[in-house]
Amino acid sequence: MNSAPGQDSSPVIRAVERLLPPHYARQEQIIGALRDMWATRHFNIERLEELHRSVRVDGRFLALPIEKYPSLVTFQQRNDAWIQVALELGEQVVRQALDRTGLTPRDVDHIFFVTVTGIATPSIDARLMNRLGMRPDMKRTPIFGLGCVAGAAGAARASDYLRAWKGQTALLLAVELCSLTLQREDLSIPNIIASGLFGDGAACVVLQGAERSGAAAGPRVVATRSVLYPDTERIMGWDVVDSGFKVVLSAKVPQLVREFIRRDVDGFLAEHGLTLKDVKHWVAHTGGPKVLQAFEEALELTPDSLAHSWASLREVGNLSSASVLFVLGDMLESGRAQPGDWGVLMAMGPGFCAELVLLRW
Repeated sequence: MNSAPGQDSSPVIRAVERLLPPHYARQEQIIGALRDMWATRHFNIERLEELHRSVRVDGRFLALPIEKYPSLVTFQQRNDAWIQVALELGEQVVRQALDRTGLTPRDVDHIFFVTVTGIATPSIDARLMNRLGMRPDMKRTPIFGLGCVAGAAGAARASDYLRAWKGQTALLLAVELCSLTLQREDLSIPNIIASGLFGDGAACVVLQGAERSGAAAGPRVVATRSVLYPDTERIMGWDVVDSGFKVVLSAKVPQLVREFIRRDVDGFLAEHGLTLKDVKHWVAHTGGPKVLQAFEEALELTPDSLAHSWASLREVGNLSSASVLFVLGDMLESGRAQPGDWGVLMAMGPGFCAELVLLRW
């Protein structure tokens, strides 16, 4: 969707809150646990360590204590754990985000919930309504399957909604517990990389329509753009197997970034009379070192342009849909943005696809 009815009518991002589970493991600790598990299967342990260190992640926060994972054998056990922890993190991060803006759960008119690491019916957003005391007439839009792109896509869909309902407040909630999807029997390179790259976390964004936000501080969502690349379904995603979600992750992802992202960003900016030089703030999903390098090369960015993305990757790993929201929150708290600055929030994910969001302070 392309939408730019003018900055004054654009929704505003009031707050971005991030939350990590309380259980932390250094990368060396995770390597040790996987070494013990996979060594009996004659896997090349040196290759495991090489792949884990190549993703440049120092450590990750986990949904459960690391010693609890061996007891999760079935898909049901993993998914039950996902529901429990997703509710705990979701409730807490929503409360924190609303507190930051001085709002209450009953002020929320619409909640968009994104995830790709577990399933629940009723969905997590529905289960949170009673826990948070939300209005029974609040609208809900649960979105499953967008993976890493869902943080940007969710922000875009929420802002698209608020262009029509300018007097309303919307939440975007992302909860990803990637550690609960690990397939122990899968010794493929994609699964080994995923076991070293992906972490757990939750993020909540508070957005308001132009008539509701007034002169509130925060970046305005000026426009959004979705792009789907034909015949790329096997680049990234899940194969749903008896034991749960088996990762599909192609080595071609950085190549696709280099091939398409410059064209799409240039075209997106041109529609609004802008060029790359007009953008002062880049908020990129932490897809991994090769993906971030591809963003930098394709868009000819300066070494510090993606500093927040690199730092987030190192400190917490790739949090799937929540990652780009973590980066956005870090950037907002840095205080670097000034009135009139332009920014681009971008992510890529299963489809294979891209989501671009144009921001202005």
